[in-house]
Amino acid sequence: MASHHPHAAEAAPQGAEKAPPEGIPPALPGRWRLLALLGTAQFMLVLDVTVVTIALPDIGASLGLGRSALTWVLSAYTLAFGGLMLLGGKAADLWGARPLVLGGLAVFTAASLTAGLAGGPAGAALLVGARAAQGIGAALLSPAALATVTTAFHGQERRRALGVWAALGGTGSAVGVLAGGLLTAGPGWRWVFFVNVPVGLALLAALPSVLPASARRRGARLDVPGALLVTAATAAAIQGLVRAGDDGWRSAQALLPLALAGLLYGAFAAVQRRSRAPLMHLAVLTRRPVLTGVALMLVGTALLITQFFLGSFYLQRAAGHGPLATGLLFLPVAVGTIVGAHTASHAVSRFGARAVAPVALAVTAAALAVPAAALGTWTLVGGMSVASAAVGAVLVCATLTALARVPHQEAGLVSGIVSTCHEFGAALGVAVVSGVAAGSIASGGATTSGFARALWAATVVAAVGAAVAAYLIPAGRPPAGTHVALH
Repeated sequence: MASHHPHAAEAAPQGAEKAPPEGIPPALPGRWRLLALLGTAQFMLVLDVTVVTIALPDIGASLGLGRSALTWVLSAYTLAFGGLMLLGGKAADLWGARPLVLGGLAVFTAASLTAGLAGGPAGAALLVGARAAQGIGAALLSPAALATVTTAFHGQERRRALGVWAALGGTGSAVGVLAGGLLTAGPGWRWVFFVNVPVGLALLAALPSVLPASARRRGARLDVPGALLVTAATAAAIQGLVRAGDDGWRSAQALLPLALAGLLYGAFAAVQRRSRAPLMHLAVLTRRPVLTGVALMLVGTALLITQFFLGSFYLQRAAGHGPLATGLLFLPVAVGTIVGAHTASHAVSRFGARAVAPVALAVTAAALAVPAAALGTWTLVGGMSVASAAVGAVLVCATLTALARVPHQEAGLVSGIVSTCHEFGAALGVAVVSGVAAGSIASGGATTSGFARALWAATVVAAVGAAVAAYLIPAGRPPAGTHVALH
């Protein structure tokens, strides 16, 4: 799910450390309580994609939002999260993790309250703006929280802590679809946002007593222009893709934003080359394993999130299921992603990503072709469940391909790039299928041809991805002791 952000691959030494190496501070007292609190905060961020996806049809009906606005309700969060994640990580290095954790959590909580209160003539703008603010808070909080967990534990305890962190992604996505259905069918869609407020306030009260003070680095710089350029470029690309559904793929309303996106990406590359402290060193993307892993992450996340987006509208509007029934129907899809990811981690260790990823993408294509050809509740749920398990495997392959052989000193950078592309893949994928399925979404499910076309488009992307992956992924297995943490 969107919410399984593949994160850092860690080269774990064999055996637990008896004590931290010389020069490294001892493990933090109260670290397990700290992990529980930070894990709860991270769980909210993960939950916020799938829980909102289930509520989208009701949000549109309540606020009178069209397809374009609803696309932005989902994409604004992942766009801001992904576009500012690397900046948030560098800010944590510069100012320390503690202020970033507390500040990001405060922003996320306030934005959640604002999103739940959105209404009236400016309701659409307020909701989309609040979703972007949630993404900003998440981008500040998530990398700082993970950095805190990483430094609070050592040896075997660190691997256990990162395992707990990894489990949050799969659990959050599964709980998100069910919670989205329960909240939307019960107190109403606003509570998918309101539910974050008491949790956020409780965490803000509890965290200051357990968060360690963190040293600040002097002389470090933040590449704010780079972060703004890459975020603006992706936003322009999303706008062009969304407008293509209304005005046609050759219309000026679609082509001009896409052209602007190209210019902004070019400006971003120029800024990165000239900056003394770039947001990302683009040279790492010239390495075949890193570039292939990033491409797999974009494709895999796009394929996964688009299933939930399309499925939510089809099941609730065309098939007539309520939000709670839709959440229950999505449970095997969410669980399938977890099962696929964990199965793939063992398969890749034995056979290598080059053997696993093409098969997983081919299975995805075949599974999505079933509902594309014969659209119905059970063909859709069955096809998406199989496809999500296969995409879970693709996400593992993407992370391991990109990270397995990078030098230790570059692991954080490459991990950040992969995580950023995870969010961007979600935002861009939703924009594309929203445009392809525009007629069906706008008609409230009165016609289903647009849903079928979008599923066929996803099928083609998966099939092409399988062929490209078989050619591009380097042969061989990842080094022993390399693990993937999915959050």
